[in-house]
Amino acid sequence: MHLSPNLVFSTLVVFVPTVAMAVVVTSASDPTVRAEPAKPLTATASLLNLSGKSVGTATLTQTDTGVNVAINASNLPKNSSLAWHIHQTGTCDPKSKFASAGSHFNPLNKAHGFEHAEGHHAGDLPNLNVNANGKVETSVTTPNISLMKNVNTSVFDTDGSAIVIHTKADDYTSQPAGDAGDRLACGVIKSS
Repeated sequence: MHLSPNLVFSTLVVFVPTVAMAVVVTSASDPTVRAEPAKPLTATASLLNLSGKSVGTATLTQTDTGVNVAINASNLPKNSSLAWHIHQTGTCDPKSKFASAGSHFNPLNKAHGFEHAEGHHAGDLPNLNVNANGKVETSVTTPNISLMKNVNTSVFDTDGSAIVIHTKADDYTSQPAGDAGDRLACGVIKSS
């Protein structure tokens, strides 16, 4: 039997009395044999202010260590530190001042805050640092949420989830929301 150097797959069947075996041979010289890597799960949230105007976007990407949440936003309070969280409901109604997004995403029933002994919520994120032009562009990877469906920490549960930016910084300990102030902007997380 002659094996071509461009061989992709070849099956060799060896007959032994009452036993048959199949051997699959692959060629390392042919790059088409390599499997294409799977695309990571991604999601986006278009962030709107209370007037319904766009202030930016958040992009979420599933990684080996959690979910990377990248935000690019503008028209925020200048030179400020602002809380932002994943909230439990995928609804951003400006008429309700974004109360429609519910409380922080907390499938594991923890207390709020990175510095709380019984914390923190899965939706807790470190404060945003907004520059002198009212802009922020940053990212954080959180191991506490998932973009995979049908897991306990999935942001894609039955009622979805949202990202909310608040008017003040999160103090990382106060209950139930870190004394983060009113809701300034909101975006429903949608699979992309």
